[in-house]
Amino acid sequence: MGLEKMSSTSWFSGLIFLNSLLLCMAAGQVHYYDFVLKETNFTKLCSTKSILTVNGSFPGPTIRVHKGDTVFVNVHNQGKYGVTIHWHGVRQPRNPWSDGPENITQCPIAPNTSFTQEVIFSTEEGTLWWHAHSDWTRATVHGAIIILPKPGTTYPFPKPYAEETLILGEWYKGDVMAIITEALATGGDPNISDAFTINGQPGDLYNCSNGTTYRLPVYSGKTYLLRIINSIMNEEQFFGIAKHNLTVVGSDGAYLKPINTNYIMITPGQTMDVLVTANQSPSLYYIASTPFADTTAPFDNTTTTAILQYKGNYTVPSTIPFPTLPAYNDKDATGNYTIRLRSLASKQHPVNVPKRITKSIFMTVSVNQIYCPNASCAGPSGNRLSASLTNISFVTPKIDILQAYYRKLPRVFASNFPYQPLYYFNFTGDVGNNTLYPALATKALTVNYNDAVEIVLQGTNVGAAENHPMHLHGFSFYVVGMGSGNFNNKTDPKSYNLIDPPEVNTVGVPKNGWVTIRFIADNPGVWFMHCHLERHASRGMDTVLIVKNGGTSATSIRPPPKYMPPCSKS
Repeated sequence: MGLEKMSSTSWFSGLIFLNSLLLCMAAGQVHYYDFVLKETNFTKLCSTKSILTVNGSFPGPTIRVHKGDTVFVNVHNQGKYGVTIHWHGVRQPRNPWSDGPENITQCPIAPNTSFTQEVIFSTEEGTLWWHAHSDWTRATVHGAIIILPKPGTTYPFPKPYAEETLILGEWYKGDVMAIITEALATGGDPNISDAFTINGQPGDLYNCSNGTTYRLPVYSGKTYLLRIINSIMNEEQFFGIAKHNLTVVGSDGAYLKPINTNYIMITPGQTMDVLVTANQSPSLYYIASTPFADTTAPFDNTTTTAILQYKGNYTVPSTIPFPTLPAYNDKDATGNYTIRLRSLASKQHPVNVPKRITKSIFMTVSVNQIYCPNASCAGPSGNRLSASLTNISFVTPKIDILQAYYRKLPRVFASNFPYQPLYYFNFTGDVGNNTLYPALATKALTVNYNDAVEIVLQGTNVGAAENHPMHLHGFSFYVVGMGSGNFNNKTDPKSYNLIDPPEVNTVGVPKNGWVTIRFIADNPGVWFMHCHLERHASRGMDTVLIVKNGGTSATSIRPPPKYMPPCSKS
């Protein structure tokens, strides 16, 4: 048969269809989800309790999209408290209205009301997550976001046989809202969790738990993509699988040069994409996660487990092999892993590291105290525990900062967060009483649209020094440098990696060390920046980054949606 001759009309119609298809692919697809917040009973650790969930599940449902898609999530709050939802790591171009942090970009979704959030995906590709952003509700209200490559493209590594999401979480026997409320009232440390979990299950090492341990079935010889998320409130985690090597290929919604390792270290807020090949003798192998805690503060020093279970016929071992993970305080293991992370920096996945900086910021990260008369509080020396950035402990306002900024409402916040500390001292040495007592204020850091921003985050020895996972909303940033001790602005920049630094949204500031991040401020809006250890965020280790509008409507904050949750005490 020969080719049929196409008429000019059918040719023109076909061209229109092709152009429409290409336009649709370029713009991405639109998806719709319903999230119903409600109390649900779960039984773990030998007892039953009610927790706040989305759609009755723990962890919550997965959002699955392709790069460049848009999602509308209708959040129905049938719970007891006002709640907000944050799309962690999603840039939300020009759309801070749906970013979610309570009283920063919106006020809470009150019980028995609903709010539709528009989640705009742009450059992200890989694994992110969503979680509640009100008080400590994210302990049980969280889930995965899987961002697949655009249609017609694929992973920058051989396509795995299958993929699985592993969410590292935790379980509190007590009510998490009561736990943080009491801690803030007394000024002391909050109670620690009673167990860690993998996909909601504590695992074999906890009471009343071995019958529900999460199992990951695999076929011998196949390679699997594990999307690992740390949703834990206050502990960074080591993770490994007995007798199996891990190949890390992505983090925080961006690809990395492959790293072969037998463990990873993942902070609260971070995600890691890991390839594992089932290349051992068919059997059962423990998957385990343990805490990393280089601090004197209380922490949950227990171990959660799952099981990598080969399919097929074999004799189940009397003792299941267990992975060898670093000790809980092995700072070197953490540093040695973290410094290996580098962006893929390929033609298909390039990097754009700012070279000429137009806005330099030096920010200290500290655990502090607030003086209590007559030593009447439960913190050190009878004082109240606090935390700060550049010795300013953030006070959350009653009206959200985005609304106040957009509508020019007075006396809600000040836009004079300092670009440098008011005075310098030996940040990581004998600090004495330097900046032990912070200022209490609601201050925002302001930069111009398209500024090339560099922020040096300097850990201090004030209070209880430790590793701080810092998260910035609205952006991914390049981690161009990291080191111990006090940052030296003459010598340390010489060691910066400006070729292939990792592009992330959450980075651990080393205990008594520093991290330098860079990004282009091309996303106008109000964006929260905070420690992702909730005990520190709750006590003021936060600030707000305001990126001013550019000169056009396309470089300015979008107008607000017709409905935003009203600001009233929830």
